[in-house]
Amino acid sequence: MKLESQNLSLGTPAPDFSLPGVDQKAWNLAEVRGDKATLVAIICNHCPFVVHMIDAFSRFASEYQPKGLGVVAISANDVSRYPADSPERMAEFARQYNFTFPYLFDESQQVAKAYKAVCTPDLFLYDAELQLAYAGQFDDSRPGMPAGNGDDLRRATDAVLAANPVPEPHFPSVGCSIKWKP
Repeated sequence: MKLESQNLSLGTPAPDFSLPGVDQKAWNLAEVRGDKATLVAIICNHCPFVVHMIDAFSRFASEYQPKGLGVVAISANDVSRYPADSPERMAEFARQYNFTFPYLFDESQQVAKAYKAVCTPDLFLYDAELQLAYAGQFDDSRPGMPAGNGDDLRRATDAVLAANPVPEPHFPSVGCSIKWKP
């Protein structure tokens, strides 16, 4: 089921979390926080919208982390119904796409709910004070189209790194629904 992300109020503080990573380490918000900005990406392994953008997303993270952007990816799908999103498969996915950031498993789904995530990918960019500056799409490319390079997220991140507001309009993420537990 294809969904659009919710329209969250800018300035909302980032919810804290402590989740296990595919690296067997527990991570919290303070550990993934960047000096100038923090990106929380709700993704999964099997969604065609994520698969479509993940190469470019991984390159984006590698490019922006040295500029002061902290990046974390979180998968919250119900693995009993979607085993392709299991922690073991998440570790393979992170290796395959050269993740330079933690990939965490939200088994209880409480973190995804705290972020008000509804789809994968769902992207939340916070400023240096961990106040929401952008919640929206990576870019306007979709499965079946040539992959984009994250124009929307780049524009937002450049603004936040420069301590400026993110210019409007903000377009919601579009992707597969999170696979909630019954």
